[in-house]
Amino acid sequence: MAPMIDMVFLLLIFFLVTARWRPEEDFLPLQLAAAKGQDIPLGRVEPLELYVLATPTGCRVKIGRADEIEIADRTIDADLAVMIEKIESRLLADKRFADDPIEIIFGPDVKWEHQAKIYNVLFGTGLADITFRMTE
Repeated sequence: MAPMIDMVFLLLIFFLVTARWRPEEDFLPLQLAAAKGQDIPLGRVEPLELYVLATPTGCRVKIGRADEIEIADRTIDADLAVMIEKIESRLLADKRFADDPIEIIFGPDVKWEHQAKIYNVLFGTGLADITFRMTE
């Protein structure tokens, strides 16, 4: 008789544990708004291209297809500040963000000093996705 009572209590506990005590949640008369797709750009954003070409007195930086800056050896710090201002205005005009890619294309005769300073200034302003295009 004891094993039968144990079995009845086990079945009772099983049914109590597996029973649903709360009502179904889909009984409310509610209609949700239709889902609308957003215009999310697919793929990667085209990088802003910086062309850097050597000149006899330093280098020339072309920002995209429009702006151009002369960076002279004598006034390199002031010229780099002007370059950053023009890059920031180009980013705002193109509705770009700080994490959008920037691609630097150096000419074959650009001094290493100019390459390093241009990269350091760009990275120092918070532009992190900077790549270099290899040229021959």
